Amino acid sequence: MPELCQLFCFHRLRLYTVPLSFATFVKSPIVKEDDYAARRNEILDVTRQLVYTKGYEQMSIQDILDALKISKGAFYHYFDSKSALLEALIDRMGDEAEATFFPLLDDLALPALEKLRRYFSTAVQWKTAQKDYMLAMLRIWYSDKNALTRQKVFAKMLQRVAPAFTRVIQQGVREGTLSTPFPEQATEISLYLILGLGDKFGEIILGHEAGIINLSAEERLCSMQEAVAGYTDAMERVLGASAGSIQLMDVDSIRVWID
Repeated sequence: MPELCQLFCFHRLRLYTVPLSFATFVKSPIVKEDDYAARRNEILDVTRQLVYTKGYEQMSIQDILDALKISKGAFYHYFDSKSALLEALIDRMGDEAEATFFPLLDDLALPALEKLRRYFSTAVQWKTAQKDYMLAMLRIWYSDKNALTRQKVFAKMLQRVAPAFTRVIQQGVREGTLSTPFPEQATEISLYLILGLGDKFGEIILGHEAGIINLSAEERLCSMQEAVAGYTDAMERVLGASAGSIQLMDVDSIRVWID
């Protein structure tokens, strides 16, 4: 999904934090950094699998303990709650996305508009390649219970993506292909537009699953196409780009989320 994208290194600052209730009774062992990272990733790997097989809301911390054969105290050495686990899972997706997308934004050989085109195209391909997982995360993302997590993750996404995105906009202004006197603000608005497009996709996909939106596949495709066209037009206007110079998503990529 366009929003999902995206998306957070907060938990690395809390490597040895456990809840007070456990810290009072459990003395945390000294763990080597590599061992710590490996065990933490094992927990996240199992969590990702459980999101597939059971769903986030249905899975429990006990499911993770059983799968890894670890104690509750050991688990809380890495994550202090289920919501913290969800944030870490999304953080790791952000790490994967950053490794895939960011080199495009920093490629000195590419003009600004080409960087944006490749960034959006690669983001769509990356999400499409793991469609089932993205759909599972989409259901979690828009759950009312996770509204606070959603806000926190988007705030982190802004901090993470904005500097590179702003540099591209400044480059486009120098090249004459973009026109805005406020590159930083244009970046923020553009990222909010991407989030808004993701919200629209989520509304259509989840609404159809829940039986709230009773549209045929072709009607849903048309609605998504109109949303992409509208948000693309808005972004081009914000960035001062010529009409048709930016493509957030092509029709074949949209159709994947209808099937």
